[in-house]
Amino acid sequence: MFKDQEELRRILPNDGPSTEEVSKYIEKYNNEIIIIKCGGSVLLHKTLFNQFIEDLSIIYKLKLSVVVIHGGGKNIKQKLDQNNLTTKFIDGLRVTDKFTIKLVEEALLDLNDEIIDKLKKSKAIGNSITPKKNNIIYVKPEREELGFVGTPTKISEDEILENIKQGKISIIAPLGLDESNCLYNINADIVAGAIAKKLKARRLLLMTDVEGVLDENGKLLTEINADKTVELLKKKVITGGMIPKINTCLDAISNGVRGVVIVDGRKPHSILFELFSDKGAGTLIRK
Repeated sequence: MFKDQEELRRILPNDGPSTEEVSKYIEKYNNEIIIIKCGGSVLLHKTLFNQFIEDLSIIYKLKLSVVVIHGGGKNIKQKLDQNNLTTKFIDGLRVTDKFTIKLVEEALLDLNDEIIDKLKKSKAIGNSITPKKNNIIYVKPEREELGFVGTPTKISEDEILENIKQGKISIIAPLGLDESNCLYNINADIVAGAIAKKLKARRLLLMTDVEGVLDENGKLLTEINADKTVELLKKKVITGGMIPKINTCLDAISNGVRGVVIVDGRKPHSILFELFSDKGAGTLIRK
């Protein structure tokens, strides 16, 4: 708990939540785990990426336990474009053959290194978790026609817990190994959900390029429960790429995660506003 308001003022950005709000919420997350999944334009847009790093470094300086899973779909697309490769998608998942998986791994490992490096420059310590260094995600094939796309079967949490103990931020690439040590790409939302369940996280934040969950009139819902969420799915108010995200949310809150938030990653300091302010920065889904 930060009792020194002056120290808190030095840590927080001028355009973020007030010291009073942060003081009010910070105790809530002491001795709790926050999981953040980041993807989309946040990882490609320089300003958003730098704000994401700043928010992570602030959480680190507040001595809270945070674990990051990064996507990289747009980074992967850049890498494939450079190699004149087009990708087919089935139900929002990238068909990944033997050649493509190598490029996917390159793109994700480059991004992982960049996050670690940027955190270091912001005086925060991140620890990279990838199959090359220290695999924690074990998978089975999602389905045959997708190739090297996996579904987590087991999460080994020891390395994450050790990082938390040492005050480091785990930076996890959405890659895993099967029983034969073959490499698989995994949907980052699914990885984040699996890790959040395993660690019984207080919060799972899924950063996106949208405002949050909208009602029938296109108005943002700042908080909804599981029943209302299922109703919106049945009525087809929630559609397209939001469906797998919402299914991840529902699965997580049914398995020990206290709350999941669809966060608008385009908003400045969206992570800080979601965790430490009354107004939040998206849609909170609770049981």
